[in-house]
Amino acid sequence: MTAVSTPGVEAAPYTVEEVCEHFDPVMGLEVHVELNTATKMFCGCANAFGAEPNTNICPVCLGLPGSLPRVNGAAVESAIKIGLALNCRVRERSGFARKNYFYPDMPKNFQISQYEDPIVFDGYLDVPLDDGGTWRVEIERAHMEEDTGKSLHVGGATGRIHGADYSLLDYNRSGVPLIEIVTKPIVGARDRAPMVARAYVTALRDILRGLGVSDVRMDQGSMRCDANVSLTPKGSPVFGTRTETKNVNSLRSVERAVRYEMGRQAGVLLSGGTVRQETRHFDEQSGTTSPGRAKETLADYRYFPEPDLPPLEPGSAWVESLRAGLPERPWERRARIQTEWSLSDEELRDLVNANALDLVADTVEAGAPPEAARSWWVSYLLQQANKREVTLPELSITPAQVARVIALVAEGTLTNKLARQVVDGVLEGEGDPDEVVAGRGLAVVSDESALTAAVDEALAAQPAVAEKIRAGKTKAAGAIVGAVMKATRGQADAARVQELVLERCR
Repeated sequence: MTAVSTPGVEAAPYTVEEVCEHFDPVMGLEVHVELNTATKMFCGCANAFGAEPNTNICPVCLGLPGSLPRVNGAAVESAIKIGLALNCRVRERSGFARKNYFYPDMPKNFQISQYEDPIVFDGYLDVPLDDGGTWRVEIERAHMEEDTGKSLHVGGATGRIHGADYSLLDYNRSGVPLIEIVTKPIVGARDRAPMVARAYVTALRDILRGLGVSDVRMDQGSMRCDANVSLTPKGSPVFGTRTETKNVNSLRSVERAVRYEMGRQAGVLLSGGTVRQETRHFDEQSGTTSPGRAKETLADYRYFPEPDLPPLEPGSAWVESLRAGLPERPWERRARIQTEWSLSDEELRDLVNANALDLVADTVEAGAPPEAARSWWVSYLLQQANKREVTLPELSITPAQVARVIALVAEGTLTNKLARQVVDGVLEGEGDPDEVVAGRGLAVVSDESALTAAVDEALAAQPAVAEKIRAGKTKAAGAIVGAVMKATRGQADAARVQELVLERCR
C-alpha cells in the first residue's frame, strides 16, 4: 500500500489497483457548460465574462418581485445541438421547473431548471482513450438551467467562506445559460476509471468547442465537472454511498479527483468506517478532496413546474435541420486531417496542443496550402500570441486574413519578411492584409529597371566586391544583395537581385 499523508485532510491509503482488489468503482459525471449566447437565459442582459461586477444585471436575473422570465431561443438551439451530438433523443415537449434551495448568490432562492422532462435524454458518447481503446459513456440527460451569481470570499487562506473576513457578491453570472450533462452510472472501468473520467470530459469539451456553443474555458468556469464516486464491494449489485466532488476545473484535476476519492473511500471502508454522502472540494495543490456539505436529495429541492414559462415544443423539421448541420466529431476530423495533410503523430499533437488545428484547417479552407498554413500558425503567429500573452484563437487575425498573406507571398507581391510586417499590421488593427500592404508601402519592388538601377548603384559603391564577383567569387554577391535590400527597405526579391548581380558582373 502507498501511504499518503497530508496535514488537514483524510489519508488515501490505497492506489486504484489496490482499490479494485476489493471494490468496483462507480462514477457519475455531471458537466455544467455555460453557453456563449449573446444574452442570458431568461432576460436580455449581456452574457459576457470579465465585466465589472454587477453591471450585467436586471430585475429578472436579480429575481426581483414582478419580473418575468423569457426563454432564450439561441440557448434552446444550442441545447438541441448538444443533445444530437451526444446521440440523445429530443423531447417533443419539455418544460422548466423551480429548484428550491438557498444560496447567497441566488437572490430569488430558486433556480429555473428542468426536472422531469429535460429537453434531451438517453444518449451516449463513444470516448477514445489514451491506451487506444474506446469507452461508451451513456448519457442520462442534458437539461437547461440558469447559472448562479458568484461569491468572492475576502481574507483567510483558502478563498472559501470559512475563515474569510467578509464576502462580496457579483450577480453578473446570475442567469447565464447553462447546460448540465449528466451521465448514467459508469461501471466496469475498474482501475481505468480515472482515465475514463478524464477522457470523457476531454471528448465532451472537444465536441462542445466544435459545435461552437461554448468557449469551454475550464479555467474561467465556463465548463465545470462534478465527479460522483462510490465503491461497491466486488460482486455486489448494490451501489455504495457516493460523494460528489464539486466544480473540478481542469481535465487533469478530474482524473486526480476520481483517483483520490477511490483511494480515500477504500481506506474508510476497509478500516470499518462509513462513507458519508456529501459534497467535497478538490485541492489543486495537494490533489486531495475535503468535506463540503451534506448532499441534498431530490426531495430537498421541492421541484414544482415553473408557472411563468410555457412548455418547449421544438418541431421535428427544426430538429432534423440542426442534425444535418452537425460537424464531424473532433477525433474523426483529426484523423481525416492527419491523413489528408500527411502529418506525423507528433505534428498533429503539436497542432492540437497549440490550439491551432481549427485555425490551420480554416486557413486551408480559405485557399492556403496546408504546409504554409501550419507553418504560419505554429511559428510566427504562435510567437506573437505568446508575446501578447493570449491564446492563438484570441489573436486579432482571422484564418482568411492569414490565407491572403500566404497568397500574396505565393504571387510574389510579398517576401516572407514583408509578410511578417503585414501580419504585424493586421494584428495592430491597421486593416486587412491588402490595406496594410498599401498603407505601409510593403509590396515587393518588381520593376526590372528599378532593380537593375539599384544593383548598378550598389556595385559602383563597392568596386572591390564587384571585382571579386567578376573573378568568380560568387559568394561575394551577398554583400551587394544586402545593400540592394537595404536600399529598397527589404522590398526587393532577393533571389532576383542575386540573379541581376551575377548578370551585371559577367
